[in-house]
Amino acid sequence: MALAALAAGAVLPGNAGATSHLVASASLGELSLEQLGSIRVTSASPRGQLLSEAPASVFVITAEDIRRSGAGTLAEALRLAPNLQVARSGNAGYSISARGLDSALSNKLLVLIDGRSIYTPLYSGVFWDAQAVMLEDIERIEVVSGAGGTLWGVNAVNGVINIVTRSAEQRAGALGVVSLGEDLRRASARTGGAVGNDGHYTVYGLQVERRGNRLATGAPARDETRHSQAGLRIDLPLAAGSFTLIGNLSRGRFDQPPGLIGVQGTEKSGADLLARWQRPLAIGGTLLLQAYAEHTRRTSVPVYDDTQDLVDLQLQHSGLALGDHVLSWGAEVRRGRDHSANGPTLAFLPPLLAQTWTALHLQDEVALAPDLQLTAGLRVERNDYSGTDTLPTLRLAWKPAPQHLLWAAASRAARAPARLDRDFYIPGLPPYQLRGGPGFQSEIANELSIGWRGQFGERASASATAFRTEYRGLRALLLDASRTAGVIGNGIDARSHGLEAWGSLQVRPGWRLHAGGMLLRQRAALIAGFNDPRGVDSLVGGNPRHAWMLRSSHDLSERLELDIGWRAVGAMRTGPVPAYHALGVRVGWQLTPAVELSVGVRELASGGHVEYGAAATRSVIEREAYVKADLRF
Repeated sequence: MALAALAAGAVLPGNAGATSHLVASASLGELSLEQLGSIRVTSASPRGQLLSEAPASVFVITAEDIRRSGAGTLAEALRLAPNLQVARSGNAGYSISARGLDSALSNKLLVLIDGRSIYTPLYSGVFWDAQAVMLEDIERIEVVSGAGGTLWGVNAVNGVINIVTRSAEQRAGALGVVSLGEDLRRASARTGGAVGNDGHYTVYGLQVERRGNRLATGAPARDETRHSQAGLRIDLPLAAGSFTLIGNLSRGRFDQPPGLIGVQGTEKSGADLLARWQRPLAIGGTLLLQAYAEHTRRTSVPVYDDTQDLVDLQLQHSGLALGDHVLSWGAEVRRGRDHSANGPTLAFLPPLLAQTWTALHLQDEVALAPDLQLTAGLRVERNDYSGTDTLPTLRLAWKPAPQHLLWAAASRAARAPARLDRDFYIPGLPPYQLRGGPGFQSEIANELSIGWRGQFGERASASATAFRTEYRGLRALLLDASRTAGVIGNGIDARSHGLEAWGSLQVRPGWRLHAGGMLLRQRAALIAGFNDPRGVDSLVGGNPRHAWMLRSSHDLSERLELDIGWRAVGAMRTGPVPAYHALGVRVGWQLTPAVELSVGVRELASGGHVEYGAAATRSVIEREAYVKADLRF
């Protein structure tokens, strides 16, 4: 897949107990470790489960974690999850994955913001440069590593990131945030109020800018970025249930280092609107009806100009109790329209394409004994390219003691073909050096995992998961006899296994430690008939074999906080990228009940470091000092 990655990568994926009064009283950050286990997560079961009882590898990033980390962007906040690999190649380039098989076009991770999927059908990945959230409004981020295709379908192969923001009621009042750093500048504001007797609304706006970095050669990277976004949320209680409306508008640009195909910069814009209605049913359970529409455009003149329009409709009935069984079922229809204004360098043919995805899923949770639960699920999903995929899962959870859970799971997931697999051509006119494969089928993953989660009173908690995944028919190139032209096909089989673990310790009141890490081993081989080993090298060499992190959140006094975060990441063959470590330090001061000031340093590493990408175009990630003010009115 090297030819596609080289040509498309330039234009496709821009590859503790709190004392703060700025955090709402219901903030997850104010919970003890024991109470954190009682958070109800929604990513592992349609009806939601207590984190301590979820039979999956789930890590929750709380609002307090984000605040005290000093993260300035959504992608940087995701570094807090030890079951994710987050690597930055430049200001607009992030590669985010779980459990390996990462590449310049990461495509096996499903990401949701308030129930709206943000993956693009263009290449089955996420344009991270286009995703911005007012970080102060995030309630939690649920990170589930491992196959989640039965519940979530498209793209949920190696994991799911579920970003949940606070309700309009929780955002009552006005908030202004200004963060000024040597590299990153961020300003955001929001206000809200009442709608009728019991409803609430909130509106917000944000601006994020990054200055240009330098390349490893010392030359300017010319990767300045600018992103503006505004939005609203309305929450209305109804006589029978509740109604939520969420909308966002965004616009931005990122410049680009001297690339391989002449792109100097990319303009991006987007708009989305989501409506959700839910209510309890007399027969039991909860009915949810959700619809959203999204419009996006990315332009990299003269190479690339693509417009996407998506409409998604979902119906879900969860938590229907029938004896010892709890049933959940749902249906989804997604309609997309893609218009690509092709140029001489690359093309998507046909330039105008409409697609439909449909899915049905059913899940049964049955109590085999008071301390033993079996979950069986099945999703049937159809796409226009490859037809129907069947995605089953089976999970068994056993509680040998009230604060300990052992679980095992067997799951099947699929990554449906995207336009990059079927309709991509280089150059834009014949004769072609690279062509999409007309017979490209879904990539398949079969996974086995076993895990444990434990709570040791109010002072300590831990989780560990071992996994093994076999992949069939991953993307590769079939080169012609001259090795100058190729066709995309299902040409790689792969296998990965590893261990991920994390834990927290309440050293004393006001001082909490968090630690986590992962070990990963991968193998891949070409299927008979395919002859380009660069795709294998990219998949296997694009992830470190190990990564570790340690965080300390310490309340020095009622008004003064000290936060230290350290991470160490192993070397990667692709690039290549040497091993590196980085340190972040933050000091927060609650000046008044309405004003919080913080200063810090990000990415403290000797002389800077690189994290991902080709040596000629990746940026050096350098240390950065910043100051931040949060003002509540």
